[in-house]
Amino acid sequence: MGTSGVGLLVMIFGAIVFLVIFLYFIPINLWITAIFSGVRVGLFELVFMRIRKVPPSVIVNQMITATKAGLNVTTSELETHYLAGGHVPLVIKALISADKANIALDFKQATAIDLAGREVFEAVQMSVNPKVITTPKVAAVAADGIQLIAVARVTVRANIAQLVGGAGEDTILARVGEGIVTSIGSAQSHKEVLQDPDKISKLVLSRGLDAGTAFTILSIDIADVDVGVNIGAQLQTDQAMADLKVAEAKAEERRAMAVAYEQEMKAEAQKAQAEVIKAEAEVPLAMAESFRSGNLGIMDYYKMKNIEADTDMRDSIAKGSPKKKGSDKK
Repeated sequence: MGTSGVGLLVMIFGAIVFLVIFLYFIPINLWITAIFSGVRVGLFELVFMRIRKVPPSVIVNQMITATKAGLNVTTSELETHYLAGGHVPLVIKALISADKANIALDFKQATAIDLAGREVFEAVQMSVNPKVITTPKVAAVAADGIQLIAVARVTVRANIAQLVGGAGEDTILARVGEGIVTSIGSAQSHKEVLQDPDKISKLVLSRGLDAGTAFTILSIDIADVDVGVNIGAQLQTDQAMADLKVAEAKAEERRAMAVAYEQEMKAEAQKAQAEVIKAEAEVPLAMAESFRSGNLGIMDYYKMKNIEADTDMRDSIAKGSPKKKGSDKK
């Protein structure tokens, strides 16, 4: 192959590359489709979308869909929403669904909901078809001390005007649970609740629990009410056990004080006895000193001994002598 053949191949390859780049930046097929669909968009506008890294197919296809559905949106609005991180197809789908369902929803509001992180199309569907939320088991105690466990089903509809900044499902569940606890707690007897569970629904629904949320509560139905434990009796039992332990502690304290007092008295008695023994030990010394000094004569000493002997005899008579074994047998 000569030089002319190589040059021809290079030219063909270059032409193909140029054509691919040209068709990439200037999507003629997409432009023709838009023109025949009634969407006015220029070729340079598509080129600028490529430069701004916006997929022209996404914008043009959604413009075609919106135009066919009778929506009044522009390519600039769709491109701006895409560059802001929004989901253009979901917004257009939600706008079409809202328009068919006669729900007031404009493009600005839909994009705000989408950019807020909420599923705008799902919200529109929930406005058309309300959603049922089942609460977890809520335990509450009636005035008679019986615990009741209730489960409620809350039917909600999306509030389009409150989707941006409004509280979600968790808030609805928390408020409904609080209302159930308040309703059961205000009942004088658990039998009242079991006989008429609808009373709880009416009371909870009248509290306006959907204020400030992204939903409108349509109904609250008590699905199930079970009887739990007797909290009142359990509390009384626990209180009695606590009182018993307090009484035992106080009795043990008094016993310990009595034992300590007894030990103290014994110590005092031993001390007094020691004093008596000490005093008795000094008596012979005092008598000996009296003999030496002449204050006590021998006759006085014998008289004192006689008195002691007489006293011992009287004590033994008063106490009585012990019986000998076999003395009661004849």
